[in-house]
Amino acid sequence: MKPIQTGIAAALALTVVVLFFVVPGLWPFQTSTSPAGTAGQAAAVNATTTQTTNPIATTTMPTANQLSINDEVVGTGAVAAVGDSVTVNYVGALTNGTVFDASANHGTGGFTFTLGAGQVIKGWDEGIVGMKVGGKRILVIPASLAYGDRAIGNIIPANSTLVFKVELLKVQKPAQ
Repeated sequence: MKPIQTGIAAALALTVVVLFFVVPGLWPFQTSTSPAGTAGQAAAVNATTTQTTNPIATTTMPTANQLSINDEVVGTGAVAAVGDSVTVNYVGALTNGTVFDASANHGTGGFTFTLGAGQVIKGWDEGIVGMKVGGKRILVIPASLAYGDRAIGNIIPANSTLVFKVELLKVQKPAQ
């Protein structure tokens, strides 16, 4: 990429991350539906917003490829490690905010894969390691850790930076 394109992509990615903090309900996860309707939903939102046991971590850039990891909620359960089977809920979007996929579109149980086995894009294999069950994380993944110069149908253009909001539901350690 040319320096100007890299700068624009970085600015767009930063803008999307900032939007998550300014508009926290932009891409909410829906793991269950309350039979009580809006009153039950309001109580669930109130319980979630008043919870203080899970601190918010700071954004880091742990790789040379500029993978950005931001923990919205640090979980309290098992820690995800390479080789573990993990189940996540997710929403994937382009840096312009266009949502291209979500686990909710594929059923209600989340998406399960083996971490570090190459079953998903490298940005996921790197960005989910260290998460704890119950955690919610935003991954801003550069093209080099996603699909590179390949377009994915008419959905994801070539050389796209991708933004994923991920919630870790389950970690299953490999059998010994």
